[in-house]
Amino acid sequence: MDPDLVLLLNGIVSGLLLGGLYAAAAAGLSVSFGMLDVVNIAHPAFMVLGAMLVALLWGATGIDPLVLSILLTPAFWALGAALYVAYHHFFERRGDEAIQGLAFFFGVLFIIEVGLVLTLGPEQHFADASYANTTIQLGEVDLPLRMLVPMLVSLLAIGGLSLFLRRTFMGRAIAAVAQDREALRLLAIDPVRVKRLAFGISIALAALAGGALVVVQPVDATSGHVFIGRVFAIVIMGGLSSLGGCVLAALAFGVVENVTATFYGPSWSPAVAFGCLLLVLAVRPQGLFGRAA
Repeated sequence: MDPDLVLLLNGIVSGLLLGGLYAAAAAGLSVSFGMLDVVNIAHPAFMVLGAMLVALLWGATGIDPLVLSILLTPAFWALGAALYVAYHHFFERRGDEAIQGLAFFFGVLFIIEVGLVLTLGPEQHFADASYANTTIQLGEVDLPLRMLVPMLVSLLAIGGLSLFLRRTFMGRAIAAVAQDREALRLLAIDPVRVKRLAFGISIALAALAGGALVVVQPVDATSGHVFIGRVFAIVIMGGLSSLGGCVLAALAFGVVENVTATFYGPSWSPAVAFGCLLLVLAVRPQGLFGRAA
């Protein structure tokens, strides 16, 4: 097989696996930003917090990092629910969420990063899963389990969330809360309660993404900076509240970045990927799937 074709195929496959990590990182933001209109700029910081906790627990117990991240989701849900209560009380109910609310989440991001540096130090942490050094070869294409397993777990979690949103009464209430709060009140549903539940789910997904991240690469307190622009771009490209669009956009983003890095160098990959975002928005301002109705 032609070497350039082999390089291209491996670049596409690696990009899809990288896109799985991006999907895990962006899914929670799709809930908070896309469905709730809460611009949680600190979302990647919660992902890093989850990754660091998973790394510490893995070092103490030896349990698989992805299993640990799932076990952490209830605690992160409670943290997210409490954070939304504070956000609603001080900003949302007064109509100050546009600027002051954004500053609030920027402050949360700063507190998480500084707290991690002060408690765990600036060094990198990792979790070396049992399958991390195993690679499946399909002809000329390599499938490293270090990236494949987190991708599959992330897609299963996103699929489960999608079923919850579509098939349950509370899930449909979450999907509707940002569009018509008064209609929910007429149905005797408290919009604040619904948003508290949904924001908790958003932060719980950050814990799962953290488990995926720490399996793929070592993390430090500032690792979330790499994801801030990417996750917002992916959510916007996918159509804000569309989880399917979020996954598709994440996979496309990963492929474009990885193929560009393979053939033209890593310094070009963000520019090309964000250029594709601008192209998509120029053709379809509502994103690939549009905002969910």
